[in-house]
Amino acid sequence: MRYIIYISIVAISLVSCKNEKPAAEIKETFVLSDKMYASTKTEIAKMVPLQNELSFYGKITADNNKMIEIFPIVGGNVSKVYVELGDYVKKGQLLASIRSTEVASFEKELEDAKTDVVLAKNNVKVAQELYDGKLSTEREVIEAKSILEKAQSQLHRINETYKIYNIRGGSTFDIHAPINGFIIQKKINQDMILRNDLSDNIFDIAEIDQVWALANVNESDINLVKLGINAEVSTSSYGDKKFNGKVDKIFNIIDPETKAMKVLIKLDNQDYLLKPEMRATVKLYYTEKDSMIAVPSQAVIFDKSKSFVLIFKDRNNIETRQVEFYRQIGAKTYISAGINAGEKVITDNQLLIYDALND
Repeated sequence: MRYIIYISIVAISLVSCKNEKPAAEIKETFVLSDKMYASTKTEIAKMVPLQNELSFYGKITADNNKMIEIFPIVGGNVSKVYVELGDYVKKGQLLASIRSTEVASFEKELEDAKTDVVLAKNNVKVAQELYDGKLSTEREVIEAKSILEKAQSQLHRINETYKIYNIRGGSTFDIHAPINGFIIQKKINQDMILRNDLSDNIFDIAEIDQVWALANVNESDINLVKLGINAEVSTSSYGDKKFNGKVDKIFNIIDPETKAMKVLIKLDNQDYLLKPEMRATVKLYYTEKDSMIAVPSQAVIFDKSKSFVLIFKDRNNIETRQVEFYRQIGAKTYISAGINAGEKVITDNQLLIYDALND
């Protein structure tokens, strides 16, 4: 009888354990916190024309239309130079002074011309009085007036020469800046002797609030370069900083030395960051015939040799989506597969969210 009771108790215990249900498993899902949700930004994937880029080497130059070469009009001794290479000068600012015997001859011409005008005026007065007194003919009055006009014309010419070349007394010739700008070339020093037959410029002044980027285009790429296409210029001096412009001119000749064609891009340079003769890398962007879905480049996450984007539906529904990377052009990346036009991708906080979703 004891054995029967024991077996019954064990049987009841086994039945009770079998009927107990295991605790329900709780599955957690990722939800953006209020703070992260407020700082998370998204962009819509769009079907756009496919762009491509060409990369060339080039250099920065001053705008030829805003650059002045200054030549000396006389030879002589350079008594003083007031500026240095790289200085910013204003229009009319004194650059240098030259003492010259030629300037002394100009001064003599001026005095002679003034004397000739005085004499001619007196001759006109005398001729007119004689004519009024019936002692001479009208022809003599006309001739006297003609001589006066020539003398006045000569005096005016010499005065204009003084104004244009800033000639002053004491055999000194002053050189003044004709425009605002920077001294980008200087070939004159104090006590230098300038020859009368000197044909070289002694100063170059350029306004560089706008500069040119000249790029050398390979023969194989000439057919892809068009006026007005977008250009991006970078220099080693400023790292990731980009200067944007458009192709403004195409030089339709091949340089015999470089075997390349030059194109010109105008760039705004208000902070004077770009200096003439800087080396530059120039990227030109052109549009192909096909279209493809594009997203901001910062939205693409590269992990384990694969490309991913985060598809945002709402703060409770974010999907990690593998995509096929096709091409990146600047801030835009083209996707060949894995995403549809109109879907939203996360562009800020994407790395933090990706790590949280894929731990």
